[in-house]
Amino acid sequence: MSNMIFINWLVICACIFTCGAQDTSLDNLIADIFKTDETPSSTTQAPIGSSVAPVVSPKDSGSGTGSAQYQSCGDQKECVPRWLCANDTINTSGEGIIDIRIDSGSQCKNYLDLCCDIPNKRPDPIFPIRENPEGCGYQNPNGVGFKITGAVNQEAEFGEFPWMLAILREDGPLNLYECGGALIAPNVVLTAAHCVHNKQPSSIVVRAGEWDTQTKNEIIPHEDRYVKEIVYHEQFNKGALYNDVAVMLLESPFTSQMNIQPVCLPNLGDNFDFERCYATGWGKNKFGKDGEYQVILKKVDMPVVPEQQCQTNLRETRLGKHFILHDSFICAGGEKDKDTCKGDGGSPLVCPIKGQKGRFKSAGIVAWGIGCGEENIPGVYASVAKLRTWIDAKLKIWNIDPKYYTP
Repeated sequence: MSNMIFINWLVICACIFTCGAQDTSLDNLIADIFKTDETPSSTTQAPIGSSVAPVVSPKDSGSGTGSAQYQSCGDQKECVPRWLCANDTINTSGEGIIDIRIDSGSQCKNYLDLCCDIPNKRPDPIFPIRENPEGCGYQNPNGVGFKITGAVNQEAEFGEFPWMLAILREDGPLNLYECGGALIAPNVVLTAAHCVHNKQPSSIVVRAGEWDTQTKNEIIPHEDRYVKEIVYHEQFNKGALYNDVAVMLLESPFTSQMNIQPVCLPNLGDNFDFERCYATGWGKNKFGKDGEYQVILKKVDMPVVPEQQCQTNLRETRLGKHFILHDSFICAGGEKDKDTCKGDGGSPLVCPIKGQKGRFKSAGIVAWGIGCGEENIPGVYASVAKLRTWIDAKLKIWNIDPKYYTP
């Protein structure tokens, strides 16, 4: 039996990079991901699904558009963010409709921009921004400030999942994308241990409020924070990814706003079997060299798969008939073309809170899988409910108020 366990361990070592963990080829592919030029031309968007996406340096908080240099699009006309133009063509009721597929006939290069008569430009958004909800886990199903159309690749609305974080690693002047994470308090991040294992806190930057990694023109800017402390599970197994959980304390808290809000945590022992949940991230849309990293945050709805069924399904893969699913995992997916994939490691799997429409709690953390989006092969996540005791103990040391993550 010990030999079998060792073999299982080796097999998992070989496969975990199919989903969350980073490797050299990944760094080469997305060396510039989450890095935005400071020149005005950086507002030009590449095609959705591009492997490389420009982003902001960690010391640039993604400040708004007030000082931007706008592209001319005619006599006394400029391409400005749609919510800064009072043209009659704009829906000022609070829900603008924006097609994220660039119209080749448009006078502006960025789908978020509109050719606006200069006298109609406004310094502040004309959309009313709703008040922040009280408490954790509130989704913005219609987005914040505008609603998108043309979402053919499972793109999320802007601000739809306000707890979603991008974890970046400083490498000289560049920010290299490491993985995803979830905000559970204004200054606390929940992520996978394999994302931050043996990394120095000073080298990690956490970004909240991000959506389209190729523009800073969103109606509310993202924010960046440095990490003060990283703690991962003492029984984390970097080969098999058992107990794949970590929490990070930030140097300073994020600002609470519509696109930056914490997610709720489940109670110890909560069961999510057969529930349809959401995973989010900027990872690949398919496994292998043909997969492309996402420019706009994607969302994937999938069912939670009971442990025994998950273990049975995984035994049909190269893991073999003796594979044993560790108790620290939860499984979700198994539907064709619906899965998390490489680059999504550390990202949250969130499930609805029963009886509270549009409110969610974190059920899992993207850990590993066999390929991506294969039928009857679920993805494997660290179970937040099973690891809740460990999370609580670490947050208590930091004196984090449970109100931030308690529904």
